Amino acid sequence: MRLKATLAGALVATLMSGAANAETLRLLTWGSYAPEEVIRLFEEKYPDIDVEVTFSNNEEMIAKLRATGGAGFDLAQPSHDRIYAVQLEYDIYKPLDLSQIDTSNMEPKLLDGVKANTTIDGGVYAVPHQWGTSGIMVDKTKAPDLKSWADLCDPAYKGKTSMRLRRTILLGTAFAMGEDPFATYANLGKYQELLDKVADKLIACKDNIKAYWKGGDDLSAMMLSGEIVASETWDSTAFKLYGENKNIVFVPPATGALAWIDTFAIPRKGEADDAAYKWINFVLQPEIVKLMSASTGALASIKGAQELLPEDKQEAVKAAFTAADIDNLKFFANIPPGVEDMEGKTLEKIQAATSN
Repeated sequence: MRLKATLAGALVATLMSGAANAETLRLLTWGSYAPEEVIRLFEEKYPDIDVEVTFSNNEEMIAKLRATGGAGFDLAQPSHDRIYAVQLEYDIYKPLDLSQIDTSNMEPKLLDGVKANTTIDGGVYAVPHQWGTSGIMVDKTKAPDLKSWADLCDPAYKGKTSMRLRRTILLGTAFAMGEDPFATYANLGKYQELLDKVADKLIACKDNIKAYWKGGDDLSAMMLSGEIVASETWDSTAFKLYGENKNIVFVPPATGALAWIDTFAIPRKGEADDAAYKWINFVLQPEIVKLMSASTGALASIKGAQELLPEDKQEAVKAAFTAADIDNLKFFANIPPGVEDMEGKTLEKIQAATSN
């Protein structure tokens, strides 16, 4: 009996020790980037790692990490244009050890682009995960000729269009006016002048707007019900709706769809770097990309990612983009300090104004 008790006690102690040594990987990520099935498969492969997820967006990620000096999370997923200036100003990330990441299967254009955008003093601060574009979603049976950001304000569609009051619509409208907003970042005075012109356009456009959407669900409801015929949107939202109604397509604006890349970056005071690298490599495996893309509707950063989309989304991508559209993409440029504050005030001005 004493021997059995001793063995039982040793077993319990061993189990408790294992539990105590379990590592927690704290993810700070977008709503669809940590599907339960992917987490389950990861924890099965790495039973000594528990995944804890906090869903967020670019602004909240910066705010959370800025408040703690880069503590509280082990892996974050900011967009590629939200890292360089933020790191220079707040020092919230640490350089990546690229030897810990399998980059061989990544799409070279995306990898090289993110590295170029996020290299500081020789250190690379991010690698790509998922990418997509912002442009226009159109019901082609009701607005067959709508092809420009500016067309959302065409009086022919009064009360029948939508947009989100965020920086994307400011940039898209600027391009539609024949300006290159990214080229004016170097001179904030000129950029403010451009924002003032954009604000005037969007205030005059308010009669056209059925409602400003805030999330994909309310936008989808308006589009599927026919309340609106077109909207500024993420391509992934349009791709999802295409599966329900083949008349709803994503239209890359004539001046070029705005392209974003969501990345992997490690917070400066992260405590589980090894687990973070394991997660990066795990979710970029083709079989996991397939699960992830079904959740996000976006393309992964690996080679052949389009073939890993669900069939309906593959069809939607083909219906949306030509080779010329891909060549015409406008990748978001690094945001200099001060620009987001300027854009935020412009958006508040538009929100508060009444149209003429």
